[in-house]
Amino acid sequence: MFYWLLKWVLVGPLLKTVFRPRVEGADGIPSTGAVILASNHLSYADWLFMPLVIHRRVTFVAKAEYFQGPGLKGWLQRRFFSGAGQVPIDRSNGKSAEGAMRTGLKILGRGELFGIYPEGTRSPDGRLFRGRTGVARLALEAKVPVVPVAVIGTDVVAPPGKKFGRWHSPHIRFGAPLDFSRYEGMEGDRYILRAITDEIMYEIMELSGQEYVDVYATKGKASNTVAPRPGQDPDTPSADVEAA
Repeated sequence: MFYWLLKWVLVGPLLKTVFRPRVEGADGIPSTGAVILASNHLSYADWLFMPLVIHRRVTFVAKAEYFQGPGLKGWLQRRFFSGAGQVPIDRSNGKSAEGAMRTGLKILGRGELFGIYPEGTRSPDGRLFRGRTGVARLALEAKVPVVPVAVIGTDVVAPPGKKFGRWHSPHIRFGAPLDFSRYEGMEGDRYILRAITDEIMYEIMELSGQEYVDVYATKGKASNTVAPRPGQDPDTPSADVEAA
């Protein structure tokens, strides 16, 4: 109930009035049944704008720290994130990927929409980085289609490393559902998982118009292959900010 209150009464109308997000292809999202929404990830604002433009509820996993604050502020924060469709995941250990997988399977098992960022973290420079294969494994194990999503312009509204940027109208583009049922039973084959993930990332690239970089975003940051954002001093490192 709180999710819909936030979306249709408390937060959604304000965001739509102020930012006027544009949307394409949302009518291609199945009206019922479990679906994975696989999106690029430019800003912490992505999870606000993408669900805003579709009628079904979308659930994401979020850092457990968002749900652990003390006092009244912590309670309000927990209420907001859980009400906004976030579920906590502990990313402090090597089992976090398995936890996210179990959570995703549970949500999809209920016939809902599950949002995922295959890059694993926000892009530090606006380019599209290599996808991690968890999205492919999830699609095969849950036996559900994947809808590629491109969120464009949210890094102008809320750039990495900053709480606020400048006014901009984000653009959210949804692609046609991708059916991987031809690979059923092959979720243990890493070559199949890579092929599926690369197909998903290609579709996201086509929708977003981003330059593709065939390295993981975390490795790109560590090896200094990150390109400067427009207007950024090339000698100034980008902020290393993890995904919500």
